[in-house]
Amino acid sequence: MDFDSIPWMLILPIAVIQFVLMLVAIIDLIRVKNTNGPKWLWAIIIILGSIIGSIIYFIVGRRNE
Repeated sequence: MDFDSIPWMLILPIAVIQFVLMLVAIIDLIRVKNTNGPKWLWAIIIILGSIIGSIIYFIVGRRNE
């Protein structure tokens, strides 16, 4: 595989956004007391789901009190 042919300028911003969103979601998951479902399951969804997993956590997983 030729790494020179990969458009890094397009991939790098998406990778950075994915990492930051995942980090913020994990930190929020640790800090919040109650979630809609078990925390261990949300951790797996956030880590394996990439961008979509983090977004799903913020929409569905957080319990607004």
